[in-house]
Amino acid sequence: MPDPQGFLRYGRRLPARRPVPVRIQDWREVYPVAEEGLIREQATRCMDCGIPFCHDGCPLGNRIPDWNDLVRTGSWASAIESLHATNNFPEFTGRLCPAPCEAACVLGIAGGEPVTIKQVEVEIINRAFERGYVTPQAVPPPSGKRVAVVGSGPAGLAAAQQLARAGHQVTVYERDDAIGGLMRYGIPDFKLEKEHIDRRLAQMAAEGVLFRTGVNVGVDVTASSLRESHDAVLLACGALASRDTPETAGRELRGVHLAMDHLVPANRVVAGLADSAPIDANGKHVVIIGGGDTAADCLGVAHRQGAAGIIQLDLYPQPPDARDEERDPWPVWPWILRNYPAHEEGGERVFAVAVQEFVDDGAGNVRAVRIAEVTVEKVDGRRILTFVPGSERELPADLVLLAIGFDGTEEQPLLDQLGVARNRRGAIDARPDWQTAADGVFVAGDMHRGASLIVWAIAEGRAAAAAIHSYLGGEGSLPAPVTPAAQPLAV
Repeated sequence: MPDPQGFLRYGRRLPARRPVPVRIQDWREVYPVAEEGLIREQATRCMDCGIPFCHDGCPLGNRIPDWNDLVRTGSWASAIESLHATNNFPEFTGRLCPAPCEAACVLGIAGGEPVTIKQVEVEIINRAFERGYVTPQAVPPPSGKRVAVVGSGPAGLAAAQQLARAGHQVTVYERDDAIGGLMRYGIPDFKLEKEHIDRRLAQMAAEGVLFRTGVNVGVDVTASSLRESHDAVLLACGALASRDTPETAGRELRGVHLAMDHLVPANRVVAGLADSAPIDANGKHVVIIGGGDTAADCLGVAHRQGAAGIIQLDLYPQPPDARDEERDPWPVWPWILRNYPAHEEGGERVFAVAVQEFVDDGAGNVRAVRIAEVTVEKVDGRRILTFVPGSERELPADLVLLAIGFDGTEEQPLLDQLGVARNRRGAIDARPDWQTAADGVFVAGDMHRGASLIVWAIAEGRAAAAAIHSYLGGEGSLPAPVTPAAQPLAV
């Protein structure tokens, strides 16, 4: 049984990040592997609650108290077995997920300090790979059924691994030159070094998953051809249609770019696939518009590229440092100020402002951003901005990056060929069995949900795999942690 005094004897502690002056000189991960004593101490804080709400915060239903107690006792081999029972890729979630499980931890009630669940998770998988616990699983005899997975992000890869382990022949199609989806070139290495993707892909390949890169399904291969050669198709193309602001004066100026147009080429340089990035922050005054993960990624990249100065703009007022129980009662995800590692590396954050104009230098280049303070109201689900008179000012800007979210999955020939349409959110609807409007064509991940958390993508991939397995007449059943209608904890 767990240590009943653990949460009383130990406070919440995280391992130290690499020093800022050191880490901004390279692209390696911010967190080094943590010392074992610290992780076992933190796992000891888990109370193994009678009703573990962390399970409800996590759409995967991770057995968090189970593997926390196994780590407490140093049973690392059993801990990874427990973790892998619900999560195909803890090396991804342990680095990239914002941990809604921690927001739902019972120790977080009334301003308490939740267990460092995410850190324990990543250290389990770190040691599992290091000690050789992660090996290809034996697969059953071939079912004779073939499945095409379009898209190689976490949803597509989770589904592919589940289906391959059920005996189906799975081929993953990726239009880029390497597998991994947004994790490959959209996520900077200081958050996820790509060796973590590569070693998991090696396991999947050994389990029989086939990977085809450089194939844009709908262009290089028609949807009809894909359907003829496979018994089922899973669409897992993500939600990569970046939100823009074409109505803002000066949007056409040189130097104003979508965030992903900055991140992807920068990450390809780090991968050794290019000598330089077409959009480089070196020596420039950078303005990043947006307050989420993508904006923080741009911030960290701009630091490493040598920006002269960086200002990050957020439309909303500065959140509180702690949960507001009236607004966001435990165990729902709270609206609080989230400081990413990139924020401690430098730059300035400005809240409750909106851009009025991108200012021309007279030669078609951006030279400044004109902003004003705003108040934001929600009326009938619509966001209403009110500018504060007399609050206008200009910020110098040689480079502006728009990190203001995504409008769903991209319009693409594949959808027309399948007879599948985007809904008003830019996503693809799914029936209760994860099928789209086209029979035998399934959808999962951000393509279905809209831009969301990696843990939701994996959960949907696993659930869609279970539905496909049933559709193909497979024996038994696969785990299905969520339904197409599932939503995060809310009030």
